[in-house]
Amino acid sequence: MSLEVELKKYRRQIATDAYPMSIGELANLYRDGEMDIHPEFQRIFRWTSGQKTRLVESILLGIPLPSLFVASNEEGVWDVVDGVQRLSTIFQFMGILRGEEGELLDPFVCGEAPFLKSLAGVSYDGASSDLGSLSSGQRLDFKRARIDVKIIKRQSDNRAKYDLFQRLNSYGSVATDQELRNCLLVSLSKAHYEWLVSISKDENFLAVLEMQDRLINERYHMEMALRFITFRKIEEARLSKIGNIGEFLTEEVVSLVEKSPEWLTEEEDVFRRTFQILRYAGGAEVLRKWNPVSRRTEGPFSLSAFEAIALGIGFRDADPSITSDIAAKKRVEFWSMPQFAAGFSTGKRADERMRRTIPAGRELFA
Repeated sequence: MSLEVELKKYRRQIATDAYPMSIGELANLYRDGEMDIHPEFQRIFRWTSGQKTRLVESILLGIPLPSLFVASNEEGVWDVVDGVQRLSTIFQFMGILRGEEGELLDPFVCGEAPFLKSLAGVSYDGASSDLGSLSSGQRLDFKRARIDVKIIKRQSDNRAKYDLFQRLNSYGSVATDQELRNCLLVSLSKAHYEWLVSISKDENFLAVLEMQDRLINERYHMEMALRFITFRKIEEARLSKIGNIGEFLTEEVVSLVEKSPEWLTEEEDVFRRTFQILRYAGGAEVLRKWNPVSRRTEGPFSLSAFEAIALGIGFRDADPSITSDIAAKKRVEFWSMPQFAAGFSTGKRADERMRRTIPAGRELFA
C-alpha cells in the first residue's frame, strides 16, 4: 500500500475542526455542561501551585498557550482529550471548577510568580483572598484571552481517538499506565469506565488481592480487573502475539467500549462469582505461591496464580460445580506441577509467562 493511499485512508478515519475561543466562551461551555473536563482526572493531572500560578501569569501577559484538543461525543458535548490541567487551573482560578461529586472547589489563589511579583496572594475576584484581586479590567482581559481549540468530530473512529489520546498524553503527568487507560476509557465511554470501577470495587475481589493502599491509589486493582476481563476467554493463539502487556491492555480498552450492556452484565456475573469462590477457598492466600515441600504459603500476590487459578475458573464461567474446596485443591495441584516450581517466572516477560499459565489453568479446571 502506497503512502498516499494510507494517508487518504487514515485521514478519513478522523475528522477535525479548529478555531480560537476566548476563556470566557470556554467557561460558559463548562458552566452549561457542554464541555466535560472529567473531574475523575483531577487527581491524576495534578499541578502544583507554582505551575498554576505560571499559567495565570502567562494569560495575563498575553503569552500564547498550547492548543486544547477536545473530542465531540454522541451528544455533542466536548470531552477534553488534552488540556485538562490548563482548563482545571483556569476554571479553579475563576471559581467555577467542580469536583467529582459536583461540589464547587475552593478558588485558586496565586502564589509567587516569576515576573509579576504582585500576583502573589491575588485571586480572580477577591472573594477568596484578603490580599487582592484582579481589577475589573484585568478580569475582562483574562476572559478575552483566546486559546486555539482542535475539535475531533463525533463521526471520527474511536480507535483514531484512542491513538490521538495516547500520543498527546504519553509524555504528560499520568502517574500509571492504568490511570492513562482510565482517562482514555472515560473519554470513549463513561458508562464502560463506571462499569470497570464498579467491578474492581467488589469486596471479594479486593479481599483476594489484598493490595497495599499505594497500589489501590494507583488503580492497580482496576488493571487486574481489566486483565481478568481481557484474558478470561482469549484465544490461546493470541497469547504469543501479546508483546508488551501494558500496550496490549491499553489497546484492549478500545475493544471494551464496543461491548454491549448484555455482555457487560454476563462478564460481571462471572467476575463476581469467580472471586467469591476464591475468597472462600482461602482469601488472600489463594493467589499466593504454595510451597509443596513445606506445605506453606509464601510471598505476596502472584500473577502466575492469578493467571492460572482465577482465569482458569473464569474460563469455565465460574461453573457452580467449581466449589471453594475444589479451587483450594487445584491451587495446591498447580504449584505441585514441576513446570511451575520455584523460579519458573523469574526473568520472564509477561506474555512468555502467560503462554504457560493461562492454558495450564484452563486444563486444571477442565
